[in-house]
Amino acid sequence: MPKVTFFNLPDDKKQSLINAAKKEFSRVPLFEASIANIVKEAGIPRGSFYQYFEDKEDAFFFLLNELTEENKKYFVFTLEKHKGDLFEAMLEFFAIIINEEENFQFLRNTFLNMTHKIESTFAKSFGDREITLNDIGLFINTSNLNISKEAELFHVMKIITSVTIRNVVDKFALEIPYEEAMTHYTTEMNLLKNGLLKGE
Repeated sequence: MPKVTFFNLPDDKKQSLINAAKKEFSRVPLFEASIANIVKEAGIPRGSFYQYFEDKEDAFFFLLNELTEENKKYFVFTLEKHKGDLFEAMLEFFAIIINEEENFQFLRNTFLNMTHKIESTFAKSFGDREITLNDIGLFINTSNLNISKEAELFHVMKIITSVTIRNVVDKFALEIPYEEAMTHYTTEMNLLKNGLLKGE
């Protein structure tokens, strides 16, 4: 988490620092990123960076958490749009992620240099136990899902999250065209759907 001094910055200076960090993490993955480049782009002394963040990992995970919060809101929106249909919502969500332009390079570097911490952070978009059961779960139509208790929804989301993240990684790593990536993901979602939906 950024330090209090970061949140106390005027909005324009805060945004300038965020933009500089995002530019650097879009240029190279976290382990190659340079604080010197971030402060140069933001136009601040190097020492000032440490007044706002512990280190470059702190800045990176702040950006990733912000993006995850945006994703979570959009995922809830897609669930409402599709009247709680989890599979239709996931297809739309996946399409948005792999077609993202503003954060494309940031996401590409993030997914191609995945660590457990990165995966766990991104998965909170739709797969965290507390979030799933207490927030997003409220928008999912579970009446047609083949689950016997609410807690099983978390495990359903874990499975779907794993499939989704792997497909995103494949898209970026193999540079799969959009239509082909959507076909692969739709096929896998349909297989999961066939197993997870209640029979007529």
